Amino acid sequence: MPKTTARARAYKTLDLHGLDALLHALVEQNYRLIGPCVREGVIVYDDIAGVDDLPAGAFDEQDTATYRLIKTDKPSLFGYTISPQSWKRYLFPPEVKLWQADRTGSSITIGTNSDDPGERTKPFAFIGVRPCEVRAIAIQDRVFINQTYADPVYKSRREDAFILAVNCTRPGKTCFCASMDAGPQVTDGCDLALTEVLDEDRHYFVVEVHSDRGAAIMEGIPQRNTSAEEQKNASGLLHAAAQNMGRAVKTKGLRDLLNHSHDHPQWDSVASRCLSCANCTMVCPTCFCSTVEDVTDLSGDHAERWRKWDSCFMLDSSYIFGGSVRATSKSRYRQWLTHKMATWNDQFDSMGCVGCGRCIAWCPAGIDITAEIRAIQESEPADATRKK
Repeated sequence: MPKTTARARAYKTLDLHGLDALLHALVEQNYRLIGPCVREGVIVYDDIAGVDDLPAGAFDEQDTATYRLIKTDKPSLFGYTISPQSWKRYLFPPEVKLWQADRTGSSITIGTNSDDPGERTKPFAFIGVRPCEVRAIAIQDRVFINQTYADPVYKSRREDAFILAVNCTRPGKTCFCASMDAGPQVTDGCDLALTEVLDEDRHYFVVEVHSDRGAAIMEGIPQRNTSAEEQKNASGLLHAAAQNMGRAVKTKGLRDLLNHSHDHPQWDSVASRCLSCANCTMVCPTCFCSTVEDVTDLSGDHAERWRKWDSCFMLDSSYIFGGSVRATSKSRYRQWLTHKMATWNDQFDSMGCVGCGRCIAWCPAGIDITAEIRAIQESEPADATRKK
């Protein structure tokens, strides 16, 4: 995890050559670069080798149940808003083999899991992590490694990961990170944070050093001290982004409201539209439900146990002896939203939503979490069903 001392928190300016040198410095220090790139018409996070692999000129348009990537003639490397993927697929993989067993004669051998740190020789360097995603990683840290029992898979992938964050200067129509105090500017939780500035004559990156590890990697990189004008330009872009969020959520009093809205009629309304497809939880950067599956070969001599992503929208997720606790779409959506925005505080001292807007863009039924919250808030004074 990033550590900060007095030599951090400096501002430096890089040009395109300097940014490429920074990425190559990370490679030379044995990091595996994971960054944004275009695959089959969308922005994904995948292995990259340098600046040439970043999605120059790619802009996305996102709205309710809508995602479209467009190509522009602007040379912006981080001009898109956010990828459909989140970084959790690298820290909390969709599938991971926990162990395997092999029988030979009368003896059984138990094998190590497929995610043994000894099998991975390179730590991750995440390139282009948005502020909302940095916050999401911090939330998953609380879930997986800051509790009584740490998850060994997550911990081994997370503890050496280098995070190069990118402040958001182009929020989308589905974004509300400013409401959740998770953007558009990174405040902590990364090693370096850059702001891309592109005007008619110049293309540069204002880099804020957040950790000793970030300061060390910057040594030897072509750079200069950030001028007052450059700092002002970067700050202006972030201020404008905060004022141009596509959506907003009023969080004051929301926790108590949701905790007392168990019988609100809005749950029936959303249940009539929700498909229980779990798309919202799959794209969510903080959801952490999982299940385990045991498989054997036909001979019965080889068995494996796998951990896989699961969702509270699945009927089996709440299955106990005798049936599922949450048997209806109404109860499952209520569980998901109330957990995100209310009871998550009781478990982890924060909300479980960072305002990235993915659940809005990727819901095939067009359900908008901000609209569902607003409907409950606006009806609250006249809501006779609310239990005090």
